[in-house]
Amino acid sequence: MTPIGFTGATIDRADAIRQDPEAIARALADPNARLLDLEGLDPVVVDGRLSWTPVPDGLGPESLGLLGYEDGAPRFVRFDPAPPPAPARWEAVLALSPADASLYAGARSLVDWHARHRFCARSGHGTEPFRGGWGRRCGDCGAEHFPRVDPVVIMLAEHQGRVLIGRQPMFPPRRYSALAGFVEPGESVEEAVARELHEEAGVRATSVRYVASQPWPFPSQLMLACIAPVADDTLTIDRTELEDAKWVDRAGVAAALAGDPDAPFIAPPPHAIAYSLFERWLAS
Repeated sequence: MTPIGFTGATIDRADAIRQDPEAIARALADPNARLLDLEGLDPVVVDGRLSWTPVPDGLGPESLGLLGYEDGAPRFVRFDPAPPPAPARWEAVLALSPADASLYAGARSLVDWHARHRFCARSGHGTEPFRGGWGRRCGDCGAEHFPRVDPVVIMLAEHQGRVLIGRQPMFPPRRYSALAGFVEPGESVEEAVARELHEEAGVRATSVRYVASQPWPFPSQLMLACIAPVADDTLTIDRTELEDAKWVDRAGVAAALAGDPDAPFIAPPPHAIAYSLFERWLAS
């Protein structure tokens, strides 16, 4: 079974010292402390590993986030007030080990969040990092803001040994994937799965089974993978959401995962949880 991308973290996140400025200062002064090398929001990769450099003199906690401890050594990331909004450089990301990819995912999302939350949502005044970089505080009203993740359901509708796949216009030719959508306020995961399937494809879920999750740091989603048997296979496709949708049997999914040129579709890449969802459906 293919490991789920951006999972496999081994770093100690050091939550216990995030509210202790003296402990953070000691971590910053540790001769083994290292700063994650980034080019914008992309990782710098050397020999398949994340690149780290000594923390430069003059950088203080107000511009750094404490990622945690790796093999006993403090690990930091620098906040860029305006990281360039460029597409991910996948060749660098995919070269990483699971542990490094997971660490990078957290760092990327944290840097992006700080760049987008420099002002208080309550008063409009500027905010400053605190809690080791895992929050921002308004200097005017004192409101505290913390990094959030956006839950997204991604699901395979299932009917009589087939699953429903869909494609968006932005996908490469012949690529299809599982259907997906954001969880809305006041909604459970199961309700979001059922709603998205009905809105996008017109099918009605009879039950929902959770499979796995994946952090997706572009910028800060948490993908919640599910399988949902549906009452019938009649499709009513929402063309504003999907370019196409169709049912595929087990042989078709297996051929797509194997890269067969005659497969009925091209599968999502292995680092996407949709790929793992197809694998787990085949194995079930």
